[in-house]
Amino acid sequence: MEQRVIGRTDQRVSVIGLGTWQLGADWGEVREEEARAVLDAAVEAGVTFFDTADVYGDGRSERLIGAYLRDRPDARVLVATKMGRRVEQDPRHYTLDNFRAWTDRSRANLGVDTLDLVQLHCPPTPVYSSDAVFDALDTLVAEERIAAYGVSVETCAEALTAIARPGVASVQIILNPFRLKPLEEVLPAAAAAGVGIIARVPLASGLLSGRYTRETVFPSDDHRTYNRAGEAFDQGETFSGVDFATGVDAAVEFSGLAPSGATPAQTALRWIIQQPGVTSVIPGARSPEQALANAAAAALPPLPESTLEAVRALYDRAIRAQVHHRW
Repeated sequence: MEQRVIGRTDQRVSVIGLGTWQLGADWGEVREEEARAVLDAAVEAGVTFFDTADVYGDGRSERLIGAYLRDRPDARVLVATKMGRRVEQDPRHYTLDNFRAWTDRSRANLGVDTLDLVQLHCPPTPVYSSDAVFDALDTLVAEERIAAYGVSVETCAEALTAIARPGVASVQIILNPFRLKPLEEVLPAAAAAGVGIIARVPLASGLLSGRYTRETVFPSDDHRTYNRAGEAFDQGETFSGVDFATGVDAAVEFSGLAPSGATPAQTALRWIIQQPGVTSVIPGARSPEQALANAAAAALPPLPESTLEAVRALYDRAIRAQVHHRW
């Protein structure tokens, strides 16, 4: 699979990675053997990038990945984790002492001395403007607790603030055919600064797979049930902030844009990785079959200009009014 360099580092990752939120929590139950099968399928398909966080299952996702990679020393996988969401979201918690404690916990969970990439996990907006926060992150690099750091953001404004920081290696942001605003300023600014872009929520929480109807019901412990209005965390993390009924209808239209031999989900992933400036996209997978299908999107030919124009037209007509001004 094609490998791309994470900006401002010498680290190379597969253009399609694996998001592992679902292996920890908030997507319904996933048994350990099922999680390992997903990780194994991704590696066998050429994935060299796992994204996790200390809050996913309160460390379960990190521990599963750590155990898997200890059993697979031949798997050359870069693991990005995130920190900061296990405490009250108050900028005063973003201190060097807490960063040391949080990264020590993640290092233990993953079974490594140095974390490959640590991202601030959608912190309060003022954190991005704090010199002390980024000085503390630089200290973690100097202490070899982490090899590099980045940020995971909710808004384009936060992304632009982070990109201006000289030590930021990557920005993780929601980008998919239902969230186009990052194309306007964030991706060009990141490319100009040499900052990597990690695209998350690439399928709009599954909407872009085209598998759901307005009658689809999700488990009670799935964020697609309990966070539709942002009750638990930022609303944009669930269905990209799009009303479910609107998203289902738009996804039907998007499915019609899939080229012959490709699924709608693969089409969405192909759309993302051909956007200039994207380093990697991190779809989740709950089965080996999903992991393999996601990885196969990397081998698809680029989408033609007519498809790109149709995606833009669909967004402008059906989605823009709900999300563009918010994130």
